[in-house]
Amino acid sequence: MDLENLRKEAEEKTQEIFKQVDQIAFKNSQKILDAFHAENVSESDFSTTTGYGYSDRGRDKIEKIYARIFHTEDALVRNQFISGTHALTVALFGVLRPNDTLLSITGKPYDTLDSVIGIKENPSSLKAFGINYEQIDLLNDDFDYDRITKRLKEGPVKLIEIQRSVGYSLRKSISIAKIEKVIKVIKKIAPNVIIMVDNCYCELVSIKEPSEVGADLVVGSLIKNLGGGIASNGAYIVGTKKLVNLCSERLNMPKEGKEVGPSLGANKSFLQGLYLAPSVVASSLKTVIIASFMLEKLGYVTQPKWNEERNDIVEMIYFKEPDKLIRFVEGIQKGSAIDSNVSPVPVDTPGYGDKIIMASGSFTQGSSIELSCDGPIRKPYVAYLQGSLTYFYGLLGIMTAIKYLQEKNDITI
Repeated sequence: MDLENLRKEAEEKTQEIFKQVDQIAFKNSQKILDAFHAENVSESDFSTTTGYGYSDRGRDKIEKIYARIFHTEDALVRNQFISGTHALTVALFGVLRPNDTLLSITGKPYDTLDSVIGIKENPSSLKAFGINYEQIDLLNDDFDYDRITKRLKEGPVKLIEIQRSVGYSLRKSISIAKIEKVIKVIKKIAPNVIIMVDNCYCELVSIKEPSEVGADLVVGSLIKNLGGGIASNGAYIVGTKKLVNLCSERLNMPKEGKEVGPSLGANKSFLQGLYLAPSVVASSLKTVIIASFMLEKLGYVTQPKWNEERNDIVEMIYFKEPDKLIRFVEGIQKGSAIDSNVSPVPVDTPGYGDKIIMASGSFTQGSSIELSCDGPIRKPYVAYLQGSLTYFYGLLGIMTAIKYLQEKNDITI
């Protein structure tokens, strides 16, 4: 079978799943359009502020739209956030105080939070401020309800963190149904504990978001799903008014909170990116679904499998050898729109313990909603594939990577 016939078979087999993806995108598009209409978005909301950012009507309206979409009391959506990790850091430092306990119930969080929490020693970490950290690992890709229950009965926990997506772990991503179930268990024992969900890579993949099933804070990046490939930076925090205010005072300063923060021309890109996000997320999902089908046919182990449930836009591909991982990432770079002539190499990257290789031929640096592929150079040498602004560009990128592996004699079609 040649590559073209493999593509045709893949597209034929995945059509029913693609229809399901489109149905979710339709419902999420309706939700976002309703929020735009409810807040009467107008061209004047694209205007900008500088300096302190007082009375930025467009910025404030964007935050009202996010609160509607997530069904929360309030939202903080700012271009002053550098990344999802930055927004998570602001939320943790905003809410936690010395002697409080932070409990992760999805195992160790993403690598970039190691120094934030103090898993890796850092004088600016939560640990350095006297904040305690504990974790409970998942059990068979689900929450360990017995251990969670036991820990909550032993003593107070201020904040529970749930990371939905896989990060650089080998587990599965967490569904809304599982989050709803564990929140009910937690709140029955400890009704005042704050539940924060790291929602990066997961927005709009499902009909509901974590805040609709009881999460107190939900955090994510705008150079992933909700930025739609248009937002050039930024992140969001949504949740209760009290908690969002604490986060805003940590990002900015006490008393001034959400009242300051210039939009610096970001309002239009934030609104336009959100408007396009359901379609872009659908394209990303279709890209990783067809990539999973094609790579499975070629003998690789993928997770999720092409016909399994998806809760984020990430596809894991097991290469088992560092050279094969590197060559696949090189192939994705060759299939990208920007810097296709560049060969990515494993490098030391701030926030990570292993060398990281990353293909990101994107219009925005580090954008994971555009076709990208990365992974740590450590066993079992897994590539984490995600994104694509359109399905066809994603498909072309996957085919380029497969062809490159074929040229390097890594696969035979």
